[in-house]
Amino acid sequence: MALDFSLDEGELRLAESFKAIIAPATAQKREALTETEGLAMLEAMGIATPKRILVRSSSEIESILLSGGHEKIAQRNAFDFQGAKLVVKVISPDILHKTEIGGVALIQNDAESIIKTVGEMERRFASYRVDGYTVNEFVQFEPRLGHEIIFGYRFAPDFGPLVSFGPGGIYTEYLAAKFKPGESTITLSPFAATREFVKSLLSHNVVAGLVSAGLRNTKPSIDIDRLVDAIMAFLSAAKALASCGISEFEVNPMVIRSTEASLVALDCLVKLKDFSSSGLVYQKGTVPYNAAQASRPVSTIDKILKPRSAAIIGVSEKGLNNGRIILRNLLENGFDASKIYVIKPGAERIDGCRCVPDVVSLPEKVDLFILVIPASGTPETLAQIAQMDKAWSVILIPGGLEEKSGSHMLIDRMKKALQEARGQGKGPLINGGNCLGIRSVPGKYNTLFIPEEKLPMPRGKVAPLALLSQSGAFGITRISKHPDINPKYILTLGNQMDLTIGDYLEYLAGDEAIRVFAVYVEGFKALDGLKTFKAAKEIVESGRSLILYRAGRTSAGAGAAASHTASIAGDYAVTKALFESIGAMVCDSLDEFDDAIRTFTLLEGRKAKGNRLGALSNAGFECVAFADNLGGMKLADFSDRTNAILSGVLKDAGISDIVDLHNPLDITPMGSDEAYDRSFRAIMADENTDIGIVGIVPFTSRMNSLSADPERHKEDVNAPDSISNRYGSLLAETDKPFVTVVDTGKLYDPLVHILEKHGIVVFRTADRALRMLERWRRSVAAR
Repeated sequence: MALDFSLDEGELRLAESFKAIIAPATAQKREALTETEGLAMLEAMGIATPKRILVRSSSEIESILLSGGHEKIAQRNAFDFQGAKLVVKVISPDILHKTEIGGVALIQNDAESIIKTVGEMERRFASYRVDGYTVNEFVQFEPRLGHEIIFGYRFAPDFGPLVSFGPGGIYTEYLAAKFKPGESTITLSPFAATREFVKSLLSHNVVAGLVSAGLRNTKPSIDIDRLVDAIMAFLSAAKALASCGISEFEVNPMVIRSTEASLVALDCLVKLKDFSSSGLVYQKGTVPYNAAQASRPVSTIDKILKPRSAAIIGVSEKGLNNGRIILRNLLENGFDASKIYVIKPGAERIDGCRCVPDVVSLPEKVDLFILVIPASGTPETLAQIAQMDKAWSVILIPGGLEEKSGSHMLIDRMKKALQEARGQGKGPLINGGNCLGIRSVPGKYNTLFIPEEKLPMPRGKVAPLALLSQSGAFGITRISKHPDINPKYILTLGNQMDLTIGDYLEYLAGDEAIRVFAVYVEGFKALDGLKTFKAAKEIVESGRSLILYRAGRTSAGAGAAASHTASIAGDYAVTKALFESIGAMVCDSLDEFDDAIRTFTLLEGRKAKGNRLGALSNAGFECVAFADNLGGMKLADFSDRTNAILSGVLKDAGISDIVDLHNPLDITPMGSDEAYDRSFRAIMADENTDIGIVGIVPFTSRMNSLSADPERHKEDVNAPDSISNRYGSLLAETDKPFVTVVDTGKLYDPLVHILEKHGIVVFRTADRALRMLERWRRSVAAR
């Protein structure tokens, strides 16, 4: 579903109110609003602020007080300044942080203190531009943890308008660092947040729990719905704020008024910024948007994913260069040779495919054009393709474009040609540059120009997996690490000069055959984080899985990502918070990403009915590790029937005297392949077992776990009755999910390989297995 950046009627009215308030700042070319301007914006949003009066000088406040006493302030300004204390603040466009330099004073509520304090501030800030001084009511609140809250809005170039909620006051940074994203601070997008969704997130939030759930022997300080109201006020205003050029709007603190159990904004900071340099367009009545994103003809992505005709430029007639490798890959994948054209002057055929001398000589508009020539020749070739309307899509392989300094002239020429062609209803979609391209099983092609002997492609049953990676090397590394998983699509995007992660994900979300989406991203193009997020939300809500690894999460990593793929660095914490809030799995490490690919793909279609774990191993340490890493699972209580079966297995194996029946079951190294098989089958068949794990410590001579070597031993891990093949049969017979652990060195890799050939998830340590199994279980249970 395309993003709608237009404002509705209510948002338009709010935007007009905001524009009137910020008009002086805009006229003065200020980058921030004064506090009074910010408070006026809050009031326009329906957020309560302290009662106050603005005076220009100490002489003005003295005149007011002397003309009728302190009571006159209330009469002339309709404010009630009852209470023993008042707060005086300096108002200046040059002073954003007042407290640190003496711009805020808590004083006694009497005329002498007011006049004296304003006079002192006049002298202190004589060198600043000062609009005046506010005399504010003192809002009483309990200075306890959770009672000072931060509400925030900001515009991020990759995600657009965002709203945040978390601990305020002096606790902001401390608690944010101590808790996981979502536990103390939540981040929301106005494009994907309903009231019910906000309330569900608050139910797991530390701040909301402290003030609305009530701790032991205490009553809730505020109803959770009042917190939701305030967040919804920011969400409802977010698009209007963005349309007015507001880049940041922070309320810190928002406090809970002791006398009314209501929220009051005590202070705010509002900043302005023009994001045109990030590729965004400002238009009346809309949120700033990416014009290139809006104009891309993404409805024709099927041409690049499932092409019926293709052309390649950059193929060597004699040697085996990248272009020749790609040509052969297409042919080996079953692409129709009669529909492949090679741009090669002076040649008639290469590998049986017809050659033409130049782009203009192509006999038809091809679905896919693969460009494998040096960067210097890319702009002219792409311009010809676009202007002559010779291709629906282009895979741009060469690097040295956006990521290399001094390449802007090349890029400008290329973009101009594409823009002109699209203005005429022409112009192809472009994948890349600086990429390895695409492997599409439905499209019968592979542009990953790695020789087969270096990177054998997965074969066999197509997995319900799509792998999207900005980095080509990362994509092919995943292929190498998961040789028995055959993804439907492997997409490497490089610089995302045209097509983006969000474009592909939005399109592929409509393919119900893809159940798992694994995404590696180093940085999003302008507003493509938002597009990716919206597509991910659709995927998760449809009962499917999205796995995300966001690289460039440190300043050093962001710099490396920018030089590698010309990406917007972005904010890792925001990415993590947004995607986890919708149920996507955000991985903290590359190992976790690989574990998730295996687990979510191979267990797809299975579902644990509960959280009861059945566990088996032949090593005591592993049984302890199972019990230590349950997470949200619990050990199943085996039924009497299962215990009877297990007793029989142990007796038949001659180990009933040394093995006690419990869960996890330690069958000891004395257990044979048959005992191992029968035991785990009984555990998995138990009605009290929802999910299983079995550890195989294969050193015992009673287990058939080595590759055949007749001169040294009689074992053969490939034998039909080996434990690996027995568990392969069990996987086919049960619909319950289970994983295995093989905590060994390289000698037992053949055992692991056979298990994986059967589609069994294998881990190399027990704790890693259970951590991922628990994340999978929670993810599936939430559907």
